[in-house]
Amino acid sequence: MKNISRRAIFALTAVSVALLPVAAQAAPTPTPKPSASTAPKLATAPVVRIGFFANVTHAPALVAQQLSLFEQYLAPQGTKIEYTLFNAGPAQIEAMKGGAIDIGYIGPNPSVAGYTSTQGSLLRVISGATSGGAQLVVRPGINSVADLKGKKIATPQLGGTQDVALRSFLKDKGLSFNSAGGGDVAIVPTDNATTLSLFKRGDVDGGWLPEPWASRLVLEAGAKVLVDEKDTWPKGQFVTTNIIASQKFLTQYPGTVRSVLQANTSAIKWIAKNILPAKDAVQLQIKKWTGSQLSDAVITRSWGNLQFTWDPLPATLKKSADDAVNAGLLTLNPGALNGIYDLRLQNSVLAQAKARALTAGGLGQQ
Repeated sequence: MKNISRRAIFALTAVSVALLPVAAQAAPTPTPKPSASTAPKLATAPVVRIGFFANVTHAPALVAQQLSLFEQYLAPQGTKIEYTLFNAGPAQIEAMKGGAIDIGYIGPNPSVAGYTSTQGSLLRVISGATSGGAQLVVRPGINSVADLKGKKIATPQLGGTQDVALRSFLKDKGLSFNSAGGGDVAIVPTDNATTLSLFKRGDVDGGWLPEPWASRLVLEAGAKVLVDEKDTWPKGQFVTTNIIASQKFLTQYPGTVRSVLQANTSAIKWIAKNILPAKDAVQLQIKKWTGSQLSDAVITRSWGNLQFTWDPLPATLKKSADDAVNAGLLTLNPGALNGIYDLRLQNSVLAQAKARALTAGGLGQQ
């Protein structure tokens, strides 16, 4: 495994597009370094608590940790960082409601649920992180959607992004389900690692899962892809991971939030230029947080299904919210998502780099 340099030798440079595709490179470029800013001084916090998953879909967060980018941007302000690992989004939202985290890498549906359940007072989506990387993988012999009838299909957590995607998909296909695990298809919200074990034992028939778990079931347990979620979206792009901030923290400490976004932006730019070292960085962090790392085959397959971007793809978040309504997991009044985005700090970071500004799609400030 390659060594990942912790030194920083970088100033943000302009890019022509916000969505950065993944392309292999051999030699790593220098890791980013905070550059002098002419932006006005903003209030900073003594501590920031960041939530994330140990998934390839959270690669920008993992790379930023491995390269110490959060520390490089926040330490000069005197801000300490505390990291909290989560398995799925709804638990992270509950942690934010309880005041346990300030900023989180999380999927769109928990973001929507956290926003709407508090009448917009809990959080704002402040940036993007990842697009793509979710599949419905099943055991051999399940060859069509009709074959799902009578089967047990896992998702990471009730109300999570993949859980909503599965329920909406099944409803559109005319297959029933209920919260008790009944109906035509029994949906079983299950921790991802447990899903792999259950699938190997034959206790579940598949799962609508994020990477790397979809790839692990395929490569380690003989599953096959029935539905690649990207095929259900225009241009194959859909938000898998965005970044949220507590509205209270965002209002009180915008300088700290901006520094976190600088670290995230730098991580995404570094990933785009350093694919092989970036995979190594993600592997090191996954091993740190879970005790084991992915096989080369699993991370390679996973990586090919993802794009890393600071664009939060707001139209796809809105569609994910509509899917939650379709699945019976959310009641959404007209205009309920207005204000969910606050992209002003991310756009200030991009402006400094002379990069294209993001749009909130009419759902907030930009």
